[in-house]
Amino acid sequence: MTADRHLASGLTSPPLRAFSILPDDQTDLVRPIRGLMVAIAGDVSVVTEAGDEVVLPGLLPGIQYAIRARRIRATGTNADGLVGLA
Repeated sequence: MTADRHLASGLTSPPLRAFSILPDDQTDLVRPIRGLMVAIAGDVSVVTEAGDEVVLPGLLPGIQYAIRARRIRATGTNADGLVGLA
């Protein structure tokens, strides 16, 4: 166990969790994300934590995108291999 493990994680610290995302138009993620990565380039349709719906166009693999979102929608998403960072 590291000495700073008991400290709270802020938005400027690295994510603590990572999980695969299966886009769904109706269901929120198991936990909101603060970052997103894709394995195969494309567009990603998100619902932000504030409830805004937007398509993030042309996301490229290997890049960590900063986005606070509660849902990744299937409609409008053609990127694949999505990983949520929380």
